[in-house]
Amino acid sequence: MYDVAIIGAGPAGASAALFAAKSGVKTVMFDSGKSITAKAWVENHYGVKEIEGPSLLQTGQEQAIKFGTELVKDEVQRIQENGAMYTIETNEGSYDAEHIIFATGMSVKLAEAFGLETRDGLEPRVAKIIEVDKKGHTSYPKVWAAGTVAGLSVHTIITAGDGARVAVNVISALKGKRYVDHDVLKS
Repeated sequence: MYDVAIIGAGPAGASAALFAAKSGVKTVMFDSGKSITAKAWVENHYGVKEIEGPSLLQTGQEQAIKFGTELVKDEVQRIQENGAMYTIETNEGSYDAEHIIFATGMSVKLAEAFGLETRDGLEPRVAKIIEVDKKGHTSYPKVWAAGTVAGLSVHTIITAGDGARVAVNVISALKGKRYVDHDVLKS
């Protein structure tokens, strides 16, 4: 069983996975291979020189894996409530998790099939988004959303930051106290 399952491996999902795994919680991240960042040329991501979207995706996923995230390259087909946890089913298998973070970019298809509340999107070409509170929590217990699917701008820097923000809220809920990850230079 995983502490957190992240559906989506773009900037929001990989950033959430990086924070979650680095904090010591058992993390799995699902990559459907459909991130819109795979088609992007990025020149406005703080701290990064211009970069092709596929390279940004690969680097973010590698960072998450470095700290222990299990990356599953498969599309989530269905989610079921299973007592105090959720069962995530893909074409290749099933995975149990206590918390779920939706980081599915411009797609709410899986969220709607699961029963999450959605509303009209705000960004151009983003038809719908998942309804969340100020912490990124949905109407379902222990189910969260981050990035574009949660109503934020499609810009990679914004979605990556939101993935980290929501992950910190999930980690805090799991640990029972506010979680902070601040590394310092080694002397």
